[in-house]
Amino acid sequence: MIGWVDASSGASGDMLLGALVGAGVPLEVLSAAVTAVAPEAVGLRTETVVRGALAATRCHVDVADSHTHRTWRDVAALLAAAPLADEVRDSAHATFERLAVAEAAVHGTTPEEVHFHEVGALDAIADVVGVCAGLHHLGLSALVVSPVAVGSGRVRGAHGDLPVPPPAVVELLRGAPSYAGPAGAPQMELCTPTGAALLVSHATSFGAQPMMAVATVGVGAGGRDPEGHANVVRLLVGEPVGSVPAAAGPGGSGGAVVLETNVDDLDPRLWPDVIAALLEAGASDAWLTPILMKKGRPAHTLHVLAAPDRVDAARAAVFRQTSTIGVREVPVGKTALDRETRTVAVAGHQITVKLALLDGRVVNAQPEYVDVAHVAARTHRPIKDVLAEAVAATQELL
Repeated sequence: MIGWVDASSGASGDMLLGALVGAGVPLEVLSAAVTAVAPEAVGLRTETVVRGALAATRCHVDVADSHTHRTWRDVAALLAAAPLADEVRDSAHATFERLAVAEAAVHGTTPEEVHFHEVGALDAIADVVGVCAGLHHLGLSALVVSPVAVGSGRVRGAHGDLPVPPPAVVELLRGAPSYAGPAGAPQMELCTPTGAALLVSHATSFGAQPMMAVATVGVGAGGRDPEGHANVVRLLVGEPVGSVPAAAGPGGSGGAVVLETNVDDLDPRLWPDVIAALLEAGASDAWLTPILMKKGRPAHTLHVLAAPDRVDAARAAVFRQTSTIGVREVPVGKTALDRETRTVAVAGHQITVKLALLDGRVVNAQPEYVDVAHVAARTHRPIKDVLAEAVAATQELL
Protein backbone atom coordinates (compact mmCIF):
# COMPACT_ATOMS: atom_id res chain seq x y z
CA MET A 1 0.00 0.00 0.00
CA ILE A 2 1.08 3.57 -0.67
CA GLY A 3 -0.28 6.91 0.44
CA TRP A 4 -0.59 10.43 -0.93
CA VAL A 5 -1.07 13.46 1.30
CA ASP A 6 -2.84 16.40 -0.32
CA ALA A 7 -1.46 19.34 1.68
CA SER A 8 -2.61 21.94 -0.87
CA SER A 9 -4.78 23.53 1.81
CA GLY A 10 -2.23 23.21 4.59
CA ALA A 11 -1.48 20.73 7.35
CA SER A 12 -1.36 20.46 11.13
CA GLY A 13 -1.01 17.63 13.60
CA ASP A 14 -4.71 17.40 14.44
CA MET A 15 -5.66 17.57 10.75
CA LEU A 16 -3.38 14.62 10.03
CA LEU A 17 -4.89 12.71 12.96
CA GLY A 18 -8.35 13.26 11.49
CA ALA A 19 -7.20 12.16 8.04
CA LEU A 20 -5.74 8.94 9.47
CA VAL A 21 -8.99 8.10 11.27
CA GLY A 22 -10.94 8.92 8.11
CA ALA A 23 -8.64 6.60 6.14
CA GLY A 24 -9.49 3.69 8.43
CA VAL A 25 -7.00 3.80 11.31
CA PRO A 26 -8.90 2.90 14.52
CA LEU A 27 -8.97 5.76 17.01
CA GLU A 28 -7.89 3.23 19.66
CA VAL A 29 -4.56 2.75 17.88
CA LEU A 30 -3.80 6.46 18.13
CA SER A 31 -5.09 6.77 21.70
CA ALA A 32 -3.04 3.82 22.97
CA ALA A 33 0.20 5.28 21.60
CA VAL A 34 -0.53 8.74 22.99
CA THR A 35 -1.42 7.36 26.42
CA ALA A 36 1.84 5.41 26.47
CA VAL A 37 3.86 8.62 26.14
CA ALA A 38 1.88 11.45 27.69
CA PRO A 39 2.82 12.12 31.34
CA GLU A 40 -0.65 13.56 32.01
CA ALA A 41 -4.15 12.64 30.90
CA VAL A 42 -4.77 13.09 27.17
CA GLY A 43 -7.91 12.02 25.32
CA LEU A 44 -8.72 11.81 21.62
CA ARG A 45 -12.22 12.08 20.20
CA THR A 46 -13.55 12.64 16.70
CA GLU A 47 -16.56 14.22 15.08
CA THR A 48 -17.76 14.72 11.53
CA VAL A 49 -17.71 18.35 10.42
CA VAL A 50 -17.96 20.30 7.17
CA ARG A 51 -15.13 22.47 5.88
CA GLY A 52 -15.76 24.38 2.67
CA ALA A 53 -18.63 22.03 1.70
CA LEU A 54 -16.41 18.97 2.31
CA ALA A 55 -17.29 16.41 4.97
CA ALA A 56 -14.24 15.84 7.15
CA THR A 57 -13.11 14.19 10.37
CA ARG A 58 -12.17 16.57 13.16
CA CYS A 59 -9.90 15.01 15.80
CA HIS A 60 -10.02 16.77 19.15
CA VAL A 61 -7.13 16.44 21.60
CA ASP A 62 -8.45 16.90 25.13
CA VAL A 63 -5.75 17.69 27.68
CA ALA A 64 -5.71 18.81 31.28
CA ASP A 65 -4.47 22.30 32.12
CA SER A 66 -0.69 22.15 32.15
CA HIS A 67 1.86 24.94 32.31
CA THR A 68 4.90 22.70 31.95
CA HIS A 69 7.35 23.81 29.26
CA ARG A 70 9.24 20.73 28.21
CA THR A 71 12.64 20.67 26.54
CA TRP A 72 13.74 18.38 23.75
CA ARG A 73 15.55 16.33 26.37
CA ASP A 74 12.31 15.93 28.34
CA VAL A 75 10.36 14.78 25.28
CA ALA A 76 13.14 12.37 24.27
CA ALA A 77 13.05 10.82 27.76
CA LEU A 78 9.28 10.35 27.57
CA LEU A 79 9.61 8.60 24.21
CA ALA A 80 12.47 6.40 25.39
CA ALA A 81 10.51 5.20 28.42
CA ALA A 82 7.22 4.58 26.61
CA PRO A 83 6.12 1.05 25.58
CA LEU A 84 5.91 1.83 21.86
CA ALA A 85 6.79 -0.12 18.75
CA ASP A 86 10.36 0.72 17.77
CA GLU A 87 9.25 2.20 14.45
CA VAL A 88 6.75 4.51 16.16
CA ARG A 89 9.29 5.60 18.76
CA ASP A 90 11.97 6.25 16.12
CA SER A 91 9.70 8.29 13.85
CA ALA A 92 8.31 10.33 16.77
CA HIS A 93 11.86 10.93 18.00
CA ALA A 94 12.96 12.06 14.53
CA THR A 95 9.95 14.38 14.22
CA PHE A 96 10.56 16.09 17.56
CA GLU A 97 14.27 16.36 16.81
CA ARG A 98 13.43 18.15 13.57
CA LEU A 99 11.30 20.57 15.55
CA ALA A 100 14.09 21.16 18.06
CA VAL A 101 16.71 21.71 15.36
CA ALA A 102 14.41 24.11 13.47
CA GLU A 103 13.59 26.13 16.58
CA ALA A 104 17.27 26.27 17.51
CA ALA A 105 18.24 27.48 14.04
CA VAL A 106 15.56 30.18 14.10
CA HIS A 107 16.46 31.48 17.54
CA GLY A 108 20.23 31.11 17.31
CA THR A 109 20.65 28.51 20.02
CA THR A 110 21.19 24.74 20.28
CA PRO A 111 18.48 22.04 20.24
CA GLU A 112 19.31 21.11 23.83
CA GLU A 113 18.63 24.68 24.95
CA VAL A 114 15.28 25.01 23.20
CA HIS A 115 12.32 25.25 25.56
CA PHE A 116 9.26 24.19 23.64
CA HIS A 117 6.02 26.02 24.11
CA GLU A 118 3.33 24.78 21.73
CA VAL A 119 5.60 21.95 20.57
CA GLY A 120 6.34 20.63 24.05
CA ALA A 121 2.72 20.84 25.20
CA LEU A 122 0.63 17.74 25.68
CA ASP A 123 -1.46 18.33 22.56
CA ALA A 124 1.66 18.43 20.38
CA ILE A 125 2.96 15.22 21.95
CA ALA A 126 -0.43 13.70 21.12
CA ASP A 127 -0.27 15.00 17.53
CA VAL A 128 3.21 13.69 16.83
CA VAL A 129 2.93 10.32 18.56
CA GLY A 130 -0.59 9.73 17.27
CA VAL A 131 0.29 10.45 13.65
CA CYS A 132 3.44 8.30 13.84
CA ALA A 133 1.38 5.42 15.28
CA GLY A 134 -1.32 5.84 12.63
CA LEU A 135 1.11 5.78 9.72
CA HIS A 136 2.84 2.75 11.21
CA HIS A 137 -0.54 1.01 11.45
CA LEU A 138 -1.17 1.60 7.74
CA GLY A 139 2.20 0.03 6.86
CA LEU A 140 2.72 2.15 3.76
CA SER A 141 5.66 1.34 1.51
CA ALA A 142 5.74 4.95 0.24
CA LEU A 143 4.18 8.26 1.22
CA VAL A 144 4.09 11.01 -1.40
CA VAL A 145 3.25 14.53 -0.21
CA SER A 146 1.96 17.33 -2.43
CA PRO A 147 3.56 20.79 -2.37
CA VAL A 148 2.63 22.22 1.01
CA ALA A 149 0.42 25.31 1.34
CA VAL A 150 1.85 27.44 4.16
CA GLY A 151 -0.40 30.52 4.10
CA SER A 152 0.36 34.23 4.25
CA GLY A 153 -0.11 37.25 6.49
CA ARG A 154 0.93 37.24 10.14
CA VAL A 155 0.33 35.06 13.18
CA ARG A 156 0.76 35.53 16.92
CA GLY A 157 2.64 32.74 18.69
CA ALA A 158 4.64 32.16 21.84
CA HIS A 159 7.41 34.41 20.49
CA GLY A 160 5.12 37.29 19.54
CA ASP A 161 3.87 38.52 16.18
CA LEU A 162 5.45 36.56 13.31
CA PRO A 163 5.18 36.56 9.51
CA VAL A 164 3.49 33.62 7.77
CA PRO A 165 4.93 31.16 7.08
CA PRO A 166 6.52 31.28 10.55
CA PRO A 167 10.32 30.99 10.56
CA ALA A 168 10.21 27.47 12.06
CA VAL A 169 7.94 26.27 9.23
CA VAL A 170 10.28 27.77 6.64
CA GLU A 171 13.21 25.98 8.26
CA LEU A 172 11.37 22.66 8.48
CA LEU A 173 10.28 22.78 4.83
CA ARG A 174 13.73 23.72 3.56
CA GLY A 175 14.27 21.66 0.40
CA ALA A 176 10.60 20.62 0.15
CA PRO A 177 8.14 22.26 -2.27
CA SER A 178 5.84 24.81 -0.61
CA TYR A 179 3.79 27.86 -1.59
CA ALA A 180 1.42 30.42 -0.07
CA GLY A 181 -1.69 28.47 -1.02
CA PRO A 182 -4.38 28.22 -3.67
CA ALA A 183 -5.87 31.33 -5.25
CA GLY A 184 -8.26 33.03 -2.89
CA ALA A 185 -6.84 31.39 0.22
CA PRO A 186 -7.30 33.55 3.34
CA GLN A 187 -4.35 35.31 4.91
CA MET A 188 -3.69 32.92 7.76
CA GLU A 189 -1.30 30.22 8.89
CA LEU A 190 -2.12 27.09 6.89
CA CYS A 191 0.76 24.85 7.95
CA THR A 192 1.91 24.60 11.57
CA PRO A 193 5.43 23.63 12.66
CA THR A 194 4.12 20.30 13.94
CA GLY A 195 2.38 19.61 10.63
CA ALA A 196 5.49 20.53 8.65
CA ALA A 197 7.74 18.33 10.81
CA LEU A 198 5.40 15.35 10.45
CA LEU A 199 5.21 15.72 6.67
CA VAL A 200 8.95 16.00 6.05
CA SER A 201 9.72 13.24 8.55
CA HIS A 202 7.49 10.71 6.79
CA ALA A 203 7.49 11.76 3.12
CA THR A 204 9.39 9.45 0.82
CA SER A 205 8.85 12.02 -1.92
CA PHE A 206 7.02 15.22 -2.82
CA GLY A 207 4.80 15.69 -5.84
CA ALA A 208 1.46 15.08 -7.48
CA GLN A 209 -0.65 12.02 -6.75
CA PRO A 210 1.16 8.95 -8.06
CA MET A 211 -0.55 6.30 -10.15
CA MET A 212 -2.53 4.31 -7.62
CA ALA A 213 -5.78 2.40 -7.18
CA VAL A 214 -7.30 4.35 -4.28
CA ALA A 215 -8.90 2.17 -1.60
CA THR A 216 -9.63 4.64 1.21
CA VAL A 217 -9.71 8.41 1.56
CA GLY A 218 -9.33 10.30 4.82
CA VAL A 219 -10.19 13.99 5.08
CA GLY A 220 -8.89 15.67 8.23
CA ALA A 221 -10.36 18.99 9.34
CA GLY A 222 -8.63 21.93 10.95
CA GLY A 223 -10.19 23.79 13.84
CA ARG A 224 -10.95 26.92 11.81
CA ASP A 225 -13.53 27.18 9.05
CA PRO A 226 -12.64 30.28 7.00
CA GLU A 227 -15.11 31.36 4.35
CA GLY A 228 -14.26 30.15 0.85
CA HIS A 229 -11.44 27.83 1.96
CA ALA A 230 -11.69 24.13 2.77
CA ASN A 231 -9.36 23.88 5.76
CA VAL A 232 -8.60 20.17 5.31
CA VAL A 233 -5.80 17.75 4.54
CA ARG A 234 -6.55 14.62 2.51
CA LEU A 235 -4.90 11.21 2.77
CA LEU A 236 -5.37 8.77 -0.10
CA VAL A 237 -4.37 5.15 0.50
CA GLY A 238 -4.24 2.41 -2.10
CA GLU A 239 -2.23 0.03 -4.23
CA PRO A 240 0.44 1.40 -6.58
CA VAL A 241 -0.19 1.12 -10.30
CA GLY A 242 3.02 1.00 -12.32
CA SER A 243 6.00 2.66 -10.66
CA VAL A 244 5.81 5.11 -7.78
CA PRO A 245 8.22 8.05 -8.05
CA ALA A 246 11.02 7.64 -5.54
CA ALA A 247 11.34 11.37 -5.00
CA ALA A 248 10.57 14.70 -6.57
CA GLY A 249 13.81 16.51 -7.26
CA PRO A 250 14.05 19.40 -9.71
CA GLY A 251 15.47 18.06 -12.93
CA GLY A 252 15.95 14.63 -11.36
CA SER A 253 14.91 11.29 -12.69
CA GLY A 254 14.52 9.68 -9.30
CA GLY A 255 15.21 10.37 -5.69
CA ALA A 256 16.54 9.31 -2.36
CA VAL A 257 16.64 10.33 1.28
CA VAL A 258 19.67 11.73 3.08
CA LEU A 259 19.94 10.77 6.75
CA GLU A 260 22.29 12.85 8.88
CA THR A 261 23.39 12.90 12.50
CA ASN A 262 26.15 14.66 14.47
CA VAL A 263 28.21 12.37 16.72
CA ASP A 264 30.87 13.52 19.18
CA ASP A 265 31.18 10.50 21.52
CA LEU A 266 31.98 7.52 19.29
CA ASP A 267 35.40 5.89 19.20
CA PRO A 268 36.69 6.97 15.75
CA ARG A 269 38.12 3.50 15.15
CA LEU A 270 34.53 2.28 14.73
CA TRP A 271 33.63 4.49 11.79
CA PRO A 272 34.87 2.15 9.01
CA ASP A 273 32.72 -0.65 10.45
CA VAL A 274 29.75 1.71 10.79
CA ILE A 275 29.94 2.68 7.13
CA ALA A 276 30.35 -0.96 6.10
CA ALA A 277 27.25 -1.90 8.12
CA LEU A 278 25.23 0.88 6.48
CA LEU A 279 26.19 -0.26 3.00
CA GLU A 280 25.30 -3.82 3.97
CA ALA A 281 21.90 -2.53 5.17
CA GLY A 282 21.22 -1.22 1.66
CA ALA A 283 22.42 2.37 1.79
CA SER A 284 23.53 3.71 -1.58
CA ASP A 285 26.40 5.61 0.04
CA ALA A 286 27.66 6.73 3.44
CA TRP A 287 30.34 9.27 4.37
CA LEU A 288 31.67 11.46 7.18
CA THR A 289 32.28 15.19 7.52
CA PRO A 290 34.50 16.43 10.36
CA ILE A 291 32.82 19.23 12.34
CA LEU A 292 33.30 21.25 15.54
CA MET A 293 30.34 21.17 17.93
CA LYS A 294 29.42 23.23 20.97
CA LYS A 295 32.07 23.71 23.64
CA GLY A 296 34.73 23.11 20.98
CA ARG A 297 34.12 19.38 20.75
CA PRO A 298 35.53 17.66 17.64
CA ALA A 299 32.88 15.48 16.03
CA HIS A 300 31.64 14.01 12.76
CA THR A 301 28.45 14.36 10.76
CA LEU A 302 27.42 10.97 9.41
CA HIS A 303 25.63 11.23 6.05
CA VAL A 304 23.71 8.29 4.62
CA LEU A 305 22.12 8.22 1.17
CA ALA A 306 19.35 5.64 0.80
CA ALA A 307 16.53 4.81 -1.57
CA PRO A 308 13.10 5.39 0.00
CA ASP A 309 12.47 1.67 0.46
CA ARG A 310 15.80 1.26 2.32
CA VAL A 311 15.42 4.22 4.70
CA ASP A 312 14.01 2.16 7.57
CA ALA A 313 16.87 -0.35 7.40
CA ALA A 314 19.50 2.39 7.10
CA ARG A 315 18.01 4.36 10.01
CA ALA A 316 17.96 1.24 12.18
CA ALA A 317 21.60 0.57 11.32
CA VAL A 318 22.57 4.12 12.33
CA PHE A 319 20.92 3.69 15.72
CA ARG A 320 22.43 0.23 16.26
CA GLN A 321 25.96 1.04 15.13
CA THR A 322 26.45 4.54 16.57
CA SER A 323 25.79 6.40 19.81
CA THR A 324 23.36 8.92 18.30
CA ILE A 325 19.83 9.37 19.64
CA GLY A 326 18.35 11.18 16.64
CA VAL A 327 18.57 11.31 12.86
CA ARG A 328 17.61 14.09 10.44
CA GLU A 329 16.00 12.96 7.17
CA VAL A 330 15.66 15.05 4.02
CA PRO A 331 14.17 13.87 0.69
CA VAL A 332 16.44 14.84 -2.18
CA GLY A 333 16.25 14.72 -5.93
CA LYS A 334 18.68 12.38 -7.59
CA THR A 335 19.69 11.89 -11.21
CA ALA A 336 21.48 8.61 -11.83
CA LEU A 337 23.04 7.48 -15.09
CA ASP A 338 22.22 4.07 -16.51
CA ARG A 339 24.86 1.52 -15.57
CA GLU A 340 26.33 -1.62 -17.06
CA THR A 341 29.19 -3.92 -16.11
CA ARG A 342 31.76 -5.42 -18.48
CA THR A 343 35.12 -7.11 -17.97
CA VAL A 344 38.60 -6.50 -19.33
CA ALA A 345 41.61 -8.81 -19.20
CA VAL A 346 44.84 -7.81 -17.48
CA ALA A 347 47.71 -10.31 -17.22
CA GLY A 348 45.29 -13.13 -17.99
CA HIS A 349 42.85 -12.16 -15.22
CA GLN A 350 39.39 -10.62 -15.53
CA ILE A 351 38.64 -7.20 -13.98
CA THR A 352 35.10 -5.87 -13.73
CA VAL A 353 34.48 -2.42 -15.21
CA LYS A 354 31.48 -0.28 -14.34
CA LEU A 355 30.11 1.75 -17.25
CA ALA A 356 27.92 4.85 -16.90
CA LEU A 357 25.72 5.72 -19.88
CA LEU A 358 24.02 8.95 -20.89
CA ASP A 359 21.39 8.57 -23.60
CA GLY A 360 22.83 5.15 -24.40
CA ARG A 361 26.43 6.35 -24.79
CA VAL A 362 29.24 5.48 -22.37
CA VAL A 363 30.46 8.62 -20.62
CA ASN A 364 32.46 7.02 -17.82
CA ALA A 365 34.24 3.70 -17.26
CA GLN A 366 35.85 2.68 -13.98
CA PRO A 367 37.63 -0.59 -13.13
CA GLU A 368 36.61 -2.14 -9.81
CA TYR A 369 39.42 -1.43 -7.38
CA VAL A 370 38.87 -4.68 -5.47
CA ASP A 371 39.43 -6.68 -8.67
CA VAL A 372 42.52 -4.61 -9.48
CA ALA A 373 43.98 -5.25 -6.02
CA HIS A 374 43.23 -8.96 -6.33
CA VAL A 375 45.01 -9.22 -9.68
CA ALA A 376 47.97 -7.25 -8.34
CA ALA A 377 48.29 -9.69 -5.44
CA ARG A 378 48.01 -12.73 -7.73
CA THR A 379 50.64 -11.41 -10.13
CA HIS A 380 52.93 -9.85 -7.49
CA ARG A 381 52.80 -6.47 -9.25
CA PRO A 382 52.22 -2.96 -7.89
CA ILE A 383 48.54 -2.03 -7.76
CA LYS A 384 49.21 1.23 -9.60
CA ASP A 385 50.61 -0.67 -12.60
CA VAL A 386 47.65 -3.06 -12.79
CA LEU A 387 45.25 -0.14 -12.43
CA ALA A 388 46.93 1.73 -15.26
CA GLU A 389 46.63 -1.30 -17.54
CA ALA A 390 42.98 -1.78 -16.58
CA VAL A 391 42.19 1.87 -17.30
CA ALA A 392 43.90 1.61 -20.68
CA ALA A 393 41.92 -1.55 -21.48
CA THR A 394 38.62 0.20 -20.73
CA GLN A 395 39.21 2.56 -23.67
CA GLU A 396 38.01 -0.25 -25.94
CA LEU A 397 34.63 -0.09 -24.19
CA LEU A 398 34.03 3.64 -24.79
